[in-house]
Amino acid sequence: MSAPAGKLVSSLLREYGEATRSILFNYLPTAEPRRYLYDLVAEYPRRGGRAFRPSLCIATARAFGTPMELALRTAVSIELIHNAMLIHDDIEDESEERRGKPTMHRSEGVPIAINVGDMLSLLSIRPLLDNRHMLGPELTLRILEETQRTARESAEGQAFELGWRRDNVTNVAESDYLLMVLKKTCWLTTIHPSRVGSLIGGRGAFDLDRCIRFGFFLGAAFQIQDDLLNLEGDPAAYGKELSGDVLEGKRTLMLIHLLAKMSPGERTRLHTMLGRPRESRSSEVAWVRERMDAYGSLEYARKLAHGLAGAALYEFSRVFGHLPDSRDKRFLQALPMWVIERN
Repeated sequence: MSAPAGKLVSSLLREYGEATRSILFNYLPTAEPRRYLYDLVAEYPRRGGRAFRPSLCIATARAFGTPMELALRTAVSIELIHNAMLIHDDIEDESEERRGKPTMHRSEGVPIAINVGDMLSLLSIRPLLDNRHMLGPELTLRILEETQRTARESAEGQAFELGWRRDNVTNVAESDYLLMVLKKTCWLTTIHPSRVGSLIGGRGAFDLDRCIRFGFFLGAAFQIQDDLLNLEGDPAAYGKELSGDVLEGKRTLMLIHLLAKMSPGERTRLHTMLGRPRESRSSEVAWVRERMDAYGSLEYARKLAHGLAGAALYEFSRVFGHLPDSRDKRFLQALPMWVIERN
C-alpha cells in the first residue's frame, strides 16, 4: 500500500473514531450501581482501539455523499456491540489481556463481566432507535433488522468455533473455517458496517447484498492477518497475549494447515494437546509454533490473505466504483491492502 493511502486510512480511522467516541459515552448511563455495572460498561470503550467498524460504516455512507451525522448513531451502536462481544469472547476464550490490560473477567470475575457485556448489548439499541429523528421510521427499522441479522450470524459463527474446541474437532476443513469467519468475523466487522452505511447513503435504494462479497473478502483477510499477528506481532503493539490462539486451541487457518501437513504421530500429539485444559497446554505452545514454521503454515495463510485482499479490491470496484471520487471512496479502496499490512 502506498504511503498516502496508508496515511489516509490512519487519518480517517482517527477522525471517525473520535467522532464516534464523542457521542458514544452519552449513551452510557452514570447511574447506580456504578461500581458493579456502569463504571465497568465504559471500561472497554475507554481502552480505545482503531474504531475500524464504525469508521467503515461512516465512510461508506459518506462515499454516497451523505453527511456524517446521519451515520454516526449507527456507528456508535456498532462500536457498543463490538465491545460487548469482546467481553463475552474473552470469557469464552479464557483470554488474559485485552488492549494491553487484564480482561474484564480477570479483573472483575466472570459473573460481573457477563452482566456488563449484556448491558453493552442492550445499550447498543438506543442509538439505533434515535435514528428515527434523522432517518425516519422506515430506514430506522431496516437498520434494526440488519443489526438483528448480524447478531444472529455472529452467534452462529461463534458456535462453530466454540463447538470445535469443546469437542476437540481436528478435521476442520479450510471451507469450514471460512464459513465460520464469514459469520463470526465478517458480518460484524465488514459486511454489516458496509451494508448499513450503504443503506443510509443510498437512502434505501441500494442493493445491500452487493456488499456481502466485498465484506467477506475484506473481513476474511482481516481475520487471517489478526491470527498472524497473534503469532508474530509486536508484543507492545498487539495488546493481547502472543500465541494466545494456540493456547486457547482456536482452529485458525494456520492450525488447520498444520494438521493437514503433519505426520500421523505429530497429528496425534497435537490432537492430544488440544484436548487438554487450557492451563495444561502452555508447555506445548513453543512446539506448535516451531511446527508451523517448519511446515510453512504462516506463509500459507499470508498468501491466502493477500489473495482475499485482492478479491476485496476487485469487489470494491464492482460495488462502489460508480461513486464519485472522494477521500471516503479512496479510504474504502485502500482498506484491502491496509488490513493485511497493519501491525
